[in-house]
Amino acid sequence: MSNLISNSLNINDYEILIRRRGETDYASYCPQLNLMLVGSYHEEVENKMYEKVVSHIEELKKLTGTDPSNN
Repeated sequence: MSNLISNSLNINDYEILIRRRGETDYASYCPQLNLMLVGSYHEEVENKMYEKVVSHIEELKKLTGTDPSNN
C-alpha cells in the first residue's frame, strides 16, 4: 500500500468518503491525502475534510509558485 500524497491542484481529484460509526460518530477519509477525521455529525466531518483538502491545495500552490487566480 502506498502512502503517497496527491500533488494535484484540482479539487475534483480528491475524494471524501464518509461513514457512520456507531450511533453518533462519523468518519471521513480522503485516500489522496491518506487522512481520516472523526466527528459527531456528517456535515462536520465533510466540512473538516473539505477544509483540509483546500488547505493542502493552497500549500501546494505556494510551494510550486502557482498563481491561484490562474485556476
